[in-house]
Amino acid sequence: MLTDLLDMFYIKLRRNLTASGPRPNPQGSYHYGLINVTRTIRLANSAPIIDGKQRYAVNSVSFIPADTPLKLADYFKISGVFSLGSIPDNPTGGGGYLQTAVMTADFRGYAELVFENAEDTLQSWHIDGHSFFVVGMDGGPWSPESRLSYNLRDTVSRCTVQVYPKSWTAIFMPLDNVGMWNIRSENWARQYLGQQFYLRVYSPANSWRDEYPIPKNALLCGRAVGRRTRPL
Repeated sequence: MLTDLLDMFYIKLRRNLTASGPRPNPQGSYHYGLINVTRTIRLANSAPIIDGKQRYAVNSVSFIPADTPLKLADYFKISGVFSLGSIPDNPTGGGGYLQTAVMTADFRGYAELVFENAEDTLQSWHIDGHSFFVVGMDGGPWSPESRLSYNLRDTVSRCTVQVYPKSWTAIFMPLDNVGMWNIRSENWARQYLGQQFYLRVYSPANSWRDEYPIPKNALLCGRAVGRRTRPL
């Protein structure tokens, strides 16, 4: 029954991708299904009890805020605020733990993200700074064979997506926006209690072409107080 409902929902959402599209695709098309995936990231939500308190987690990591905004800490290279790679690319199956979770990503990569929901509640996920293509969803566990059911032709692009109970949802996302971007549950209680993390899309070019610098009159806080913006 759940699979039938997913099929009904999924088949009705189609998009005409022959109207226009960015390079390197030919003018008048965007063949998102023909782009080589450079990285697969599987994200599983969970609801662990940590230190006797209800928390929520992604790949066993329950996010805790730092004393300095992560973008400022990254820009000014302030150590000790967060650690790159502090959340794994795949579910661990272990107990939950607290961490200021930041995942690394390369600018202009092309990522496959699989949201896995083993719980009995509907999950809703949002990704800042990017649009993505919803290529698949189904009940049960995800496996590499699940890719055979992906829609690689005319799916929709979104920035928020749902994951049904005991199900998975897969997306393709071009990493075309440099920055420190939040990936979070749209359930505010779960988000507040740790079901979120940051994706750092990095380019070593330090160019205005890729990312504008922080304005000179930006208000600084935390460990960034007193720092000066760097000229490009």
